[in-house]
Amino acid sequence: MVNKSDYIARVQVTVSQLHNCGATWRETVPVHEVFRGQTVWQGEVEVFDLHNHPKAKRAYAWSHCEGRNDEGERFVTVLEIPPVVSALTAVRVSIVADGKKNKK
Repeated sequence: MVNKSDYIARVQVTVSQLHNCGATWRETVPVHEVFRGQTVWQGEVEVFDLHNHPKAKRAYAWSHCEGRNDEGERFVTVLEIPPVVSALTAVRVSIVADGKKNKK
């Protein structure tokens, strides 16, 4: 089992480095996204307040396993810039972006 505070610290470092700003953890939000009656994403999204970012005051982030045998970890971060206004909309934008990337 992963230590929650260690996980949040790793996500926080990722947010800070990717967006070149300070990030303070705010809360964890459970998200369950359903499309046509099927669960397409379910998990927890970490919410961070950003400091000194030119466009966003908040970011949403999470990680998931990937790679052969799920030995790798992929971090996903989404800035709170409309249409992203919540953890749920951050997940939706990420799903759409992944779908477009996988079609190429």
